[in-house]
Amino acid sequence: MVAEKMDTDKQADGPAPETEAKAGQARQMSPLEALFGLVNVLETSVKLKETKMGRVMRICASTRSQLSPETLRAFFSTVLADDVESKGFLTAHAEQASAGQVAAMDTSEASSSGKAESQKPTNTPEVEIMCFMLLLMNLLDNKKAQQAKEVSIKALQRLSTLNRRTLDTIAARIYFYYAWSHEQTGQLADVRSTLLALHRTTTLRHDSIGQETLLNLLLRNYLHYGLYDQAEKFRSKAQKEDVFRSHQQYCRYLYYLGRIRAIQLEYSEARDCLQQASRKAPTSALGFRVTADKWLTLVRLLLGEVPERAEFAVPGLSQPLQPYYEVTQAVRRGNLDAFAQVAAKYDAVFRADATRNLVTRLHQNVLRTGLKRISMAYSRISLADVAAKLALPSVEDTECIVAKAIRDGGVDAVLDHDTGAMASKETQDVYVSSEPAEAFHARVAFCLDLHNEAIKAMRYEVCCSRMRASRRRQ
Repeated sequence: MVAEKMDTDKQADGPAPETEAKAGQARQMSPLEALFGLVNVLETSVKLKETKMGRVMRICASTRSQLSPETLRAFFSTVLADDVESKGFLTAHAEQASAGQVAAMDTSEASSSGKAESQKPTNTPEVEIMCFMLLLMNLLDNKKAQQAKEVSIKALQRLSTLNRRTLDTIAARIYFYYAWSHEQTGQLADVRSTLLALHRTTTLRHDSIGQETLLNLLLRNYLHYGLYDQAEKFRSKAQKEDVFRSHQQYCRYLYYLGRIRAIQLEYSEARDCLQQASRKAPTSALGFRVTADKWLTLVRLLLGEVPERAEFAVPGLSQPLQPYYEVTQAVRRGNLDAFAQVAAKYDAVFRADATRNLVTRLHQNVLRTGLKRISMAYSRISLADVAAKLALPSVEDTECIVAKAIRDGGVDAVLDHDTGAMASKETQDVYVSSEPAEAFHARVAFCLDLHNEAIKAMRYEVCCSRMRASRRRQ
């Protein structure tokens, strides 16, 4: 980006302007040139004492797919000064990552060798930690989790010696890669104590982005092993009341909170959290949206809501949500046999998604739906016929199930114990009840919450812009 701006300025100052078609053909920068421009942007942000580093992260994301171990090795050896302690470590691991790969240098990279010679080495800590982050990104993308784990441990050791607010955003990304590399190697439980210690440190330093990242990493750590009670205790003590700084971290937090509430039988709050997580997630985060929608579908079914068919036909979601669509169809029909077949067919999928517990709880909802359909179809029906329609083992069990459904309000009927029959009451107009008012209240509450969150986010951005403007004036 810096190189393109310099070329544009040079064309504007030149005595002979080129044609518009030729001027519009901008030469695409090589990954090495992009990394050199990234260093310039990072050093400028450090001088201005900016802590958000949004532009730096966008450049890293745009060049991530183009990075190679050879490019990183050349970048480390050029941009890091000789007195930087981790220069040898980073270069050695970049060479180790390139072992076994064909070292082919692109023509654009070859043409950028002159710029590499003119690039001045630096010993800025932010640039050094950014080099750790780039190497971790490349190692994890190439499925080299064991080597990434070693690099992440070294990066944390280097971060422990630094206390600079301009490092907060990059350090948060290092924490994420540290936990991810250990998860890929099956050692996620080993990092829990380290993450807790890092969370205490970021809290004392008022590092907002670090606290949010570590909060989500610890919640993921607990939920990975099914420790829902410990996750809730930690969340209740560590969660701040103010607005999240990172939109992505807030989406992850809502997803983890929704999972905790679903296991704790608080389905209404779980539905709200999972709905917000799915709606607030970026369109490109397809995997996250799929995972959130899986839990959301089961929570809605447990609340008695049946998702529409169109919700499973969204492009990119239909195939991953196919097992949950079949569960929804079985619950909609109130067919116990179909539900048992679907649960047995996709048992491995539900175990992998950690949703088997919720699927097991749906058994009562299937019974309740079946009873409701029977009560609407028959004004009076014997319990033996109800047992035959619902495939229940005995009439005694059927009587207990019907009595519980009537007590819970799922079925509007009367149980006649002497004759062994269920007599349905007359269907009343739904507008006479309080159900429309409750639905309207739920929609109004959602809109008000959305409005309040938008106001908070606008105030936060205004405060940040004013702070940046005051720093520039100083």
